[in-house]
Amino acid sequence: MNKKFDWRDLLVQPSISLVDAVKKLDHGAKRILVVVDENNVLLGTLTDGDIRRALIKQIDLNSPVSNVMNTKPRFATKAWSRLRLLSFMERTDLLQLPIVDEEQHVVGISFLYELLKKPRIDNPVCLMAGGFGTRLKPLTDTCPKPMLNVGDKPILEIILERFVEAGFWKFYISTHYMADTIKDYFGDGHERDIQISYIDEKEPLGTGGALSLLPEEEINLPLILMNGDLLTNLDFLSLLAHHETSEASMTMCLRGYEQQVPFGVVNTNNGAVTNIVEKPTNQYLVNAGIYVIEPTVISALDKGVRIDVPTIVTQLIETDSQVTYYEISEDWLDIGRLGDFKKAQQFVMEAFSEL
Repeated sequence: MNKKFDWRDLLVQPSISLVDAVKKLDHGAKRILVVVDENNVLLGTLTDGDIRRALIKQIDLNSPVSNVMNTKPRFATKAWSRLRLLSFMERTDLLQLPIVDEEQHVVGISFLYELLKKPRIDNPVCLMAGGFGTRLKPLTDTCPKPMLNVGDKPILEIILERFVEAGFWKFYISTHYMADTIKDYFGDGHERDIQISYIDEKEPLGTGGALSLLPEEEINLPLILMNGDLLTNLDFLSLLAHHETSEASMTMCLRGYEQQVPFGVVNTNNGAVTNIVEKPTNQYLVNAGIYVIEPTVISALDKGVRIDVPTIVTQLIETDSQVTYYEISEDWLDIGRLGDFKKAQQFVMEAFSEL
C-alpha cells in the first residue's frame, strides 16, 4: 500500500547534499524541495531547474543544496484563498508554492494541479441578508446593506463567491428588507452553477429564528451560517473539518480583539499601590458572526419564533450540549458602520484582489 503523501516530506535542511536532494526529488515526484532551518523557517527552494543549472555549471553533487537553492523564493501566506493562490501561480508560471505563517515558518505547500481540481461540498450555507442596515443610513435607504457595492460588487456577491470558490453549491439566503433587490440580482443561482433558495422573513426573526424556516428535510449535514455583512477569506473547509472533528452541536467562529486603556492602570492591595501598568492592552475573543450548526439544533427550533444565535448558544450550554470555537486568523471585517464601509473598499483591494 502506497504511503499517503505528506508535504512535510519535501522539507530539507540546507546542509543536505545535492545527490541526496536529487534522490528526494525523484522519490517525492513533486519537482520541488523546500529548504528550511531547524525551526522550519523558509530559507529557499530547490527545483528540477536548479539541479539542471547546477549540472551545467559542473557543481560537485556532494556540495550542500545551500550552494544552488533559490534564496529568494516566492511564497504565499496561509491567509491567501484558493482563488488568490491559483491566480498568482498561473500568472507567475509556478507549479508549487510554499505557504508560510507570520514568522515565515513553512505551514504547507500549494500545488497548481490540486488547485485546479474543483471540489464539491454538499454542506448547506445560510447567509443572513434581511437586516435594515440602520447604521449605514442614508446608503441603505434605497439599497439593502448586503447589496452595497464594495469595489465593483455587492458585499453579498463577494461572500457568495468565496463559498463557491471553496466548492459549496447549496445556498439559502434569508431576506426581509428590500428582498426583491436581492432575489432579482441572484435569482436561483443556475447561471453560477449553484442552487439558491430564499427564506422570506415576514417579520424580523433574528439570526436563529430565520433558521427555523429552513426546509428541515433538506438540512441533513452541518450548516454554515454567516452574516451577510462580513468580508473574510476564512478557509471554510478548515472550519468544517474542525467542526466535524470536535463532534460539537455548534462551532462559533471567534476573532481576536484588542482594547487599549488610555491611562496608566494602578493596582492596589490593602491600601497600598503595588504597581502601575502604563496603557495596558486587554485581549478578547469576540463573536465573528460565522457558525457551523448541526441539523439537530436547527430542527429543534420553534418555527417562526424570534431568537438570536447567542441565545441558542446559551441554551445548548445549559443543556450540556457541546459548543466549540474556531479562532479566525485570516482577514475579517464587519461592515456595521459608515467608517467600516469606507474601510471595506481598501480591504477588498488587498484581501480580495483576485475576485
